[in-house]
Amino acid sequence: MKFSCEKHLLQAAVSAASRAASAKSPISVLEGLLIQAGAGVRVTGYDLKKGIYMNIEADVVQPGSAVLMTAKLFSEMMRLLPDGICAFWSLDYIITVEVGDDSRATVKCGQSEYSFMALPASDYPELPDVDVSEAIAIPQKTLRSMIDESIFAVSTNESRPVYMGSLFELEGGRLTMVSVDGYRMAIRREDVKGGTDGMRFIIPGSALLDVERLCGDTDEEVLLNVGTKHSSFTIGGTVVVSRKLEGDFLNYKKSLPENFRHTVTVLREDMLGATDRVSLVVDEKLKSPVRLIFGDGRIDFFCNTPLGKAGDVCPCDGEGGETEIGFNDKYLRDALRAAPAKELCVCINTGSSPCVIKAADGGDGFVYMILPVRLKAGE
Repeated sequence: MKFSCEKHLLQAAVSAASRAASAKSPISVLEGLLIQAGAGVRVTGYDLKKGIYMNIEADVVQPGSAVLMTAKLFSEMMRLLPDGICAFWSLDYIITVEVGDDSRATVKCGQSEYSFMALPASDYPELPDVDVSEAIAIPQKTLRSMIDESIFAVSTNESRPVYMGSLFELEGGRLTMVSVDGYRMAIRREDVKGGTDGMRFIIPGSALLDVERLCGDTDEEVLLNVGTKHSSFTIGGTVVVSRKLEGDFLNYKKSLPENFRHTVTVLREDMLGATDRVSLVVDEKLKSPVRLIFGDGRIDFFCNTPLGKAGDVCPCDGEGGETEIGFNDKYLRDALRAAPAKELCVCINTGSSPCVIKAADGGDGFVYMILPVRLKAGE
């Protein structure tokens, strides 16, 4: 195999594919990147749960394929090489013969030259095929905002793996994305094209973060395909393939309160600013809550910890019945930072029931729910 291409193209492909390569695996070939040269060049990373590959243009002198070891080494090498045209070739044995220690890959760019280990492509596992007949089409910038504004609520608790991903549902041409970790819930909705009404699947948060990084601020569409066990996102010349998560996801529609005793309207920046300021004295070890008192035309913020005391006020429209609620400051800040609206409705019932934050204009594009923290005397 031998080819040459522009450095920035190969660097982008290596950077994207490296996100799916194993950092350490008993199957050593998974720590490398599969390079396939034909009409162009494809660079693939795969850890058996998630795969990413990117196709780039190249001048292929000799078609072939090899696995470069390791993805981390190759990625660092590409970052440090000077800009220009990269020349690449590998000398390996016939594919049916076991690769020996002297199988090498060589990369040249300018005055720089590297030679390192390559393994035969036959050792590399094939990525699963995903049905592409009923793709959901959504603009890159829209999908990126959906992920960015809800991924914070994905669980990191491995004892409940189904919640380590986000639920996707398609109803009436509207795609709903739900993330929940047992303490909070984030819901984002957008109109999309394609797909089949009633589609429902769960995609791991780690794969969604990769998709978010690959999406640009453009209306160019992402194609989301869903198979029996896997899903894929096609973003330009890059494809992210991920195993779907299995299990019973929370019935989020029943979990959301339908009626509220009090609803107040706030400016997002005002409420976020008050939360940030009182959170300065939060003791992370003791996980001290932030106390909110919803009054008439104002929300009073308090925090009392061994580090000190803090208080602030956020103006609001409406009356909260002097309802007192405690929140984990991080959960409240995450929701306020993610909310894609200047004006928000904060909906409450009692100090022990969930708080719901949504758009003040009545739209259902986003809904956040946060469970309160029990307040103790003196907090």
